[in-house]
Amino acid sequence: MLNRFLENISSKNLFEKGQKILLAVSGGIDSMVMLYLFEKSGFDYGVVHCNFQLRGAESDEDEEFVRRQVLIHGIPAWFKKFETEEYARLNGISIEMAARELRYTWFSQIRNEQGYDFVATAHHADDQIETFFLNLSRKTGIRGLTGIREKTGEIIRPLLFVGRAEIEKFARENFIEFREDSTNSESVYQRNFIRNKILPAFVSMNPAFRKNMTESIENLKEAGAIYNNFCDREKSKIVEISNHSISINIKKLEQSEFPKTLLIEILSDYGFNPVVVGEIFKSLGAAPGRQFFSKTHRLVKDREKLFVTENEEPVQQLFYIEAEAIELFEPQHLLISHHRAENFKIRKEPQFACFDADKLEFPLMIRKWQAGDYFQPFGMTGFKKLSDFFIDGKIPVHQKENTWLLCSGEKIVWVMGMRIDNRFKINPSTRSVFQLEIRD
Repeated sequence: MLNRFLENISSKNLFEKGQKILLAVSGGIDSMVMLYLFEKSGFDYGVVHCNFQLRGAESDEDEEFVRRQVLIHGIPAWFKKFETEEYARLNGISIEMAARELRYTWFSQIRNEQGYDFVATAHHADDQIETFFLNLSRKTGIRGLTGIREKTGEIIRPLLFVGRAEIEKFARENFIEFREDSTNSESVYQRNFIRNKILPAFVSMNPAFRKNMTESIENLKEAGAIYNNFCDREKSKIVEISNHSISINIKKLEQSEFPKTLLIEILSDYGFNPVVVGEIFKSLGAAPGRQFFSKTHRLVKDREKLFVTENEEPVQQLFYIEAEAIELFEPQHLLISHHRAENFKIRKEPQFACFDADKLEFPLMIRKWQAGDYFQPFGMTGFKKLSDFFIDGKIPVHQKENTWLLCSGEKIVWVMGMRIDNRFKINPSTRSVFQLEIRD
């Protein structure tokens, strides 16, 4: 198995010799075989162990077993206890999901702090098959049916080439010590139910089931690659990405061959599940303004586009510009300049604004807009509510919420990036000009 292990790492380009790998070791047979293979291969590695405190003394005994193993072999190691049940309760998720979130967050933290390149988990071919059925039961797309990937970001899975039976045989032949998780024989958890009930039924029907399923999943991965290439090409036609948001062109989406599936693929990267995406898809022809939320992002349906932004707490800070300032970095990068009015040329680009300096009351203040704000838009003699100004300008919700106002005392001087107030414009009697430029 050692030669196949090394060949798999090389052929799948999991990592380069000389890179540092952090091994997730539970003490069970899979992770202890992985530890053995890394030791025999001469790689540079360390160990992380999670104690989820779900099996009482047994969990503590697993931890102690791993501690002894790393001490015997002089392996750098990190251990952590988690309040898994409490975390699951507070976040309204299953124990399995809580354990997953806790361990991967901690793995990433240790990897970054200690300078490791990748985290290796001991998932094997049977885990691949279990994941297929688990995802199938949860209503998934082709991505979920392709099982576990050998490499996902900082996580590598170097044992996916081998099944559980071969791992057990290898452990016996090489006298590898390990701990047996008593809950593996229980069928309380979904994965265990599939392992203990569903898969044996298929094997009894066809002894070659595991081999055939592994090959089928590989075929699905190739089909998935073709599918992803198609989706990427379609996405490039309808999605625009900026620093703070993405926008989806509704008309172009509707003209695509598979609009709903494409929308699922676009929005899954931002935490929107297929059920929510279905509701978003139904709203495409509805009036603008509807909002949808995932744990991390918000989607706003506008007239022509869907805007997706990160969920943020509203900014309540105030920022000030003193009369002698020449540059400001928060909340936007501004260049500030003073000019004599004679021969001054007004810049018409929206990132520029110039005012009659004698009409300004320093320090100027920058704040977010609020309900009830009003100003006198440039070129008008009457006042207009800012909310009406946004409606008339068809300004999307997310852009309104990110709009800053430049104020002189209680008066709005500039709806930044959009329109100055007519009361502060330059006129023939202006002697001194105050100019601002928004920089990216």
